[in-house]
Amino acid sequence: MDIIISNASQEPIYEQIVRQIKNMIMKGDLEENEMLPSIRSLAKELQISVITTKRAYEELERDGYLVTVPGKGSYVAAQNKELLREMRIKIVEEKLVQAVDAGKSIELTLEEMQKILKLLYEEV
Repeated sequence: MDIIISNASQEPIYEQIVRQIKNMIMKGDLEENEMLPSIRSLAKELQISVITTKRAYEELERDGYLVTVPGKGSYVAAQNKELLREMRIKIVEEKLVQAVDAGKSIELTLEEMQKILKLLYEEV
């Protein structure tokens, strides 16, 4: 599994793992019922603590992305792709509300905000 950990990131390592696995599931890189590496093997591969990997898997399971079968491993849960997409859209909307509030606090116009968004969107 191709997970890239950045020690320079402000985002905690477990959140980096969660975000990347969620993205792999959303894109279809990880399919329903596909087995994920064990917590220990992923920790070894990423050269991080088993506790960190365990926390990431627990969060993914709590959010409905993984199912863990004791003694057998963790698997990608059956997903409703449209529901997942809606959940992700909600997250984007929440972040945009924060951006709009920040922009309004310094009196940015809608046109200025759109220019910034367009630049950022095209950059990535």
